[in-house]
Amino acid sequence: MSRHLADLLAREPAGFGIGQVPAARVPSATTRLVCGFCSTGCGLDVHLKDGRAVGLTPSASHVVNRGSACPKGWEALTPLAAPDRATTPLLRNARGKLVPVGWSEALEVFTTRFKASQAAHGAESAAFLSTGQIPTEEMALLGALAKFGMGMRHGDGNTRQCMASAVVAYKEAFGFDAPPYTYGDFEQSDVIVLVGSNLCVAHPIMWERITRNPNDPEIVVIDPRRTETAEAATLHLAPRPKSDLSLLYGVARNLIERGAVDRDFVHDHTSGFREFAEFVGAFTPERVSADTGLAAGQVDRLAALIADGTAVSFWWTMGVNQSHQGVRTAQALIDLALMTGNIGRPGTGANSITGQCNAMGSRLFSNTTSLLGGHDFADEGHRGKVAGILGIDATLIPDGPSLAYDRIIEGISTGQIRSLWVVATNGAHSWINHSDMKELLGRLDFLVVQDMYGTTETAQLADLVLPAAGWGEKDGTFINSERRLGLVQRVSPAPGQALADFFIFKAVADAWGCGHLFERWSDPEAVFEILQELSAGQPCDITGVGGYEHVATGAVQWPYATGAAGAEPTGRVPAERRLFADGRFFTPDQRARFLFEAPVAPGERPGGAYPLALLTGRGSASQWHTETRTSKSATLRALAPEGLWVDIHPADAAARHLAAGDEVVVQTRRGAVRARAQVTTGVGEGNVYLPMHHPQVNALTFPAFDPLSRQPSYKHCAAQVRAAEASDP
Repeated sequence: MSRHLADLLAREPAGFGIGQVPAARVPSATTRLVCGFCSTGCGLDVHLKDGRAVGLTPSASHVVNRGSACPKGWEALTPLAAPDRATTPLLRNARGKLVPVGWSEALEVFTTRFKASQAAHGAESAAFLSTGQIPTEEMALLGALAKFGMGMRHGDGNTRQCMASAVVAYKEAFGFDAPPYTYGDFEQSDVIVLVGSNLCVAHPIMWERITRNPNDPEIVVIDPRRTETAEAATLHLAPRPKSDLSLLYGVARNLIERGAVDRDFVHDHTSGFREFAEFVGAFTPERVSADTGLAAGQVDRLAALIADGTAVSFWWTMGVNQSHQGVRTAQALIDLALMTGNIGRPGTGANSITGQCNAMGSRLFSNTTSLLGGHDFADEGHRGKVAGILGIDATLIPDGPSLAYDRIIEGISTGQIRSLWVVATNGAHSWINHSDMKELLGRLDFLVVQDMYGTTETAQLADLVLPAAGWGEKDGTFINSERRLGLVQRVSPAPGQALADFFIFKAVADAWGCGHLFERWSDPEAVFEILQELSAGQPCDITGVGGYEHVATGAVQWPYATGAAGAEPTGRVPAERRLFADGRFFTPDQRARFLFEAPVAPGERPGGAYPLALLTGRGSASQWHTETRTSKSATLRALAPEGLWVDIHPADAAARHLAAGDEVVVQTRRGAVRARAQVTTGVGEGNVYLPMHHPQVNALTFPAFDPLSRQPSYKHCAAQVRAAEASDP
């Protein structure tokens, strides 16, 4: 047994899972946590009795949600009590069954088998896949342990699936991964443009902020489906799937012809506009109509709304990011904001809305795509700075970034990756074309899955399962879409021998023999202080944050440097702050860049035996990703549709002699799934739609990736729908 693990077992109060914060630190009446589902970052007041959570209510005073919560937030505690929680390590025995073992044996097997695989195939043959749903301090410790202590070069997060395109777009255009907005902009715009974003379902509290806008704003929704958000819009444009890049370039051309360019802003604060204007000149109304299926008048109306607006904000989520050209589409929205001067002012911005609760923490501090604190692995000075703060030899830090998620999976097929550590993610369900994923995971020398539940599709494939504590059972911080820090605290005991991920990582470090590198990393709050040091001088500087007590107020958005950067003359730092009010960006010349590229067709297009375009997305406000947690709540299950339904246009249904409620088969070149037909004009003719939560949906999706971000393009592939037959599975 490792020294650290023995200490944890010895000091834990009876009845509490090992690796938790001592009971004396748990508040006795009510404490505030930031929600652990989506990226909105709502405050939840958890009510305690004898130091244990007994219920919760939305925080009325929290700046984000102001007393509201979506169904998931109300049910945030329920998944903790699920009967299928992982309560002890599980090891696959000689008969192929997962059986309970103690932590000492689990750690011995972990280190012995990982080291053996690395000895045979090289240190870089081991990799990890992490998440956007654990606290920042845990992400940072995992990334540091794996790369500086265990010799791994390759590790990525499942945030690659939701945010990578926006990250690359911001880095290239602004010089740093810097979403510029605050949620207050929802309430101050007079024109709101939502692209590939169904806020009503995916981010209900953000939609509520729009409903509080006193300006009677024009709300434009660009989405191939008539979503719940599109129903509430003042203008809905439904272009052909994956034609939005052509549409946005056509809008830019229209704005130039109208004279709606903010020439002073463009001249003083940007570069590349002349080349951009020349490029978009080719996107005539005729071409855009042919590409998108929209009438020229629809495009003209959108351009007119933008031109006439005084505070125009552009927002996007997965409909843009999860695309074969997601980066360039996001940059086309950034280009529109820059050319019209709609950035840095209240109610403006080119604003990417994050998916997971702590995707922003992952982007900056997980040690995957960037070195800790938003630094660059390839920059010798950055490596030296990080090494100096951590007190380690700089040669332990890789001199380049990791393989992306898809390349790690590809590396399994080529033999480059032989052992894998999966933390708080369920890729055997969520990864694109996951039938290949399941087969590849079976090829590994060693697969470790660390999760709250041993029942996930990925855990069931593991050689070793490590039982982890969940949200509300540990301490740490999240960073939401608007760069706001929120606090997570332990308000419930973890079951059995489940450990907080943080203490699993500490125990692994001791068992591996590199625990001395992480002596300063004694607990999450100590790590937060380390992360503050690492952020110094970076655009995400949080050196001025006064520890966890300050984070708990909900008033901290990065940057929050020493000296309270952004403070008003009174010295008070506003609760909501946007970036780039001074027109200076994070590029070497402090100018934002116009970036563009010719649209290309999706890798798989409808035709022949597969004449329909299959779109995927969120099913309801009560479902979350693979439903690993939301399925544990009877309330959330009751609020979601029962079974799997496919949306199909009346003309497509009639051509196949299908009626509403008929059992059908949705088929692509990779597989098939049974569903019931929902005949609706909510999808355009030639399109069908499935919710992503069903375990078989990603057996159908086509594995295309944005070449710049390596983000999967979940939302478009060729499909067919037919009546189900008795012989169908």
